Amino acid sequence: MQRTPPPPSDTLLVTSRFHVVRVARHLPDGTIKHREVVRHPGAVTILPLVAPTHVCLIRNFRVAVNQWLIELPAGTLEAGEDPRHTAARELQEETGFRAGRLEPLHTFYLSPGILDERMHLFLATELTPGPAARERGEEIENLVTPWEEALRMVQDGGIQDAKTIVGLLYYDRLRRVL
Repeated sequence: MQRTPPPPSDTLLVTSRFHVVRVARHLPDGTIKHREVVRHPGAVTILPLVAPTHVCLIRNFRVAVNQWLIELPAGTLEAGEDPRHTAARELQEETGFRAGRLEPLHTFYLSPGILDERMHLFLATELTPGPAARERGEEIENLVTPWEEALRMVQDGGIQDAKTIVGLLYYDRLRRVL
């Protein structure tokens, strides 16, 4: 799916991972509406199946919400990087696992009301364990979980991270259909 180029904008903030712009949208009635938008290079999230009945989630401390969240491993695309390469790199960095097979499942937006981040979901199978190579300051722990327990955590609110909810429920639906 081809993305439409963004409308002209004024830059408000630039950081190492994203920038914030003010976009002017011309409405059909002739008025102009301004909206602040976070521009992000995109990211990947990986659903690592350790076995057909177990998934490797992570416990990750998220400063933005000041709490530990249970998530699928994920990471930001580097400039010009292929999402499949990012997925392989982030899986190894965050969990230590290397995937013998990495299959694209879906692409989606996390919060399109304010953010243009496009998330690429991959299924990782034929995993080989190894040492993680977490970035300095990352607070991450592996949490290998039975599949049905992961789904229970989505249902009971133990998993609150959107990309993880999407990834688990989407793949569960695929498993049931296939």
